[in-house]
Amino acid sequence: MSTDKEKKLFYLEELSNYKIADSHKDVRGWEVKGKEGLVIGKVDNLLVNKTKERVVYLDVEVDASIIEANHKTYNAKAQDGVHEFINADGENHLIIPIGLAHLNLESKIVFAKSVNHKTFAETKRIKKGTLVDRNYEVDVLSNYDRNNTDTNFPLDDTLYDRPEFYINS
Repeated sequence: MSTDKEKKLFYLEELSNYKIADSHKDVRGWEVKGKEGLVIGKVDNLLVNKTKERVVYLDVEVDASIIEANHKTYNAKAQDGVHEFINADGENHLIIPIGLAHLNLESKIVFAKSVNHKTFAETKRIKKGTLVDRNYEVDVLSNYDRNNTDTNFPLDDTLYDRPEFYINS
C-alpha cells in the first residue's frame, strides 16, 4: 500500500495549501478535444508533482462517445491480440500529459493535437480519484505514442515542462 511519502502525484484538490499560480489558467472544467477536433471529455482535476511544484497531468472525465466506442484497451505488452485488461464500469477518467495540452484561451478548450479520438477510446481508464502509479503512466504514454510517428515522448521530465501549468504553495 502506498503512503504519502511514496506517493509522487497528488490531485490538486488534495493539496489545501496549493493553488494554480496567479499568472496561469486553471483549466478545470474546460472541454478537451483530440486531433480531429472531437470531444474527448472535460478536465475534472489536475495531477501535481509537489516536489517540482507543477501540474504534470490533466485528469479528464471522458465524454460518453469515448465509452460508447467500446474499443478494447490497447496494451503494448499484449501478444497476439490478447489484451491484459479492459475498462470496467465506473472507469471514466484518463490522464493527459501536460506536454500534449495546448490551450485555446479564448474558447477555453484544451486541445490534445497529437492524439486522435480512437486512441483515447483505447486508453486504459481509471475511476475518479484513483491513485495514479507509474505502471498506469507508462501504459497511457505508450498508448498515446504508438501511432504517432511525429511524436516521440521523452523519458525525462521535459514532457511536463510547461510554464503555464505551475502551482504555488
